[in-house]
Amino acid sequence: MPPTTVHLLRHGEVHNPDRVLYGRLPEFHLSELGRQMAQRAAEYFTERVRNGANICYLVSSPLTRAQETAEPTAAALKLEIVTDERIIEAENRFEGLSDVKRHLRDPRHWMYLRNPMRPSWGEAYTAQVLRVMAAAEDARKAAEERGGPGAEAVMVSHQLPIWVTRLAAESRRLWHDPRRRQCTLASVTSLKFDGEHLAGVDYCEPSADLLPGAANIPGA
Repeated sequence: MPPTTVHLLRHGEVHNPDRVLYGRLPEFHLSELGRQMAQRAAEYFTERVRNGANICYLVSSPLTRAQETAEPTAAALKLEIVTDERIIEAENRFEGLSDVKRHLRDPRHWMYLRNPMRPSWGEAYTAQVLRVMAAAEDARKAAEERGGPGAEAVMVSHQLPIWVTRLAAESRRLWHDPRRRQCTLASVTSLKFDGEHLAGVDYCEPSADLLPGAANIPGA
């Protein structure tokens, strides 16, 4: 039986000239470059379909930047965008601040830095993994119900939830250096399921050539 695949697509670049750690704040839209990245993702999934993939289910975080990233894929593959709160960005106590490194030198914020392994400044890594994996399992089931064995789903989410889900899938520790995440803008992290068993993880960067010109602020 062919594996069912759930692709975790990170959103494209956001228009953020003030370099705000935007977290779950509303109305942060894709930049023009981010829209190009979203189109690249749509082309990547369209090419998969041309090569025989059956992508039949599309889910997005409710945040504006994720919804806008999902739109070209929805149009290209004629899919409805299903919104799922479980794949939203991680909570972060520094949300809304710009120049976060400067704020970290302020003693008033030091209490939030006491445990980087949790992390103490935001939503626990384990909580993120649990909610994203639950959403991925539901997406797997929905894809199989619509397309049968070997069907595929796409979930548009955010860097940190995707990255810690991959770490968990690969049985690696969840705490990490945010600068070393392998989850670039508009990248695709693919979870492959053999029935209910998670059998493997793939990763690719359809917008690799656009990344040198992109602004990219580590999240939570």
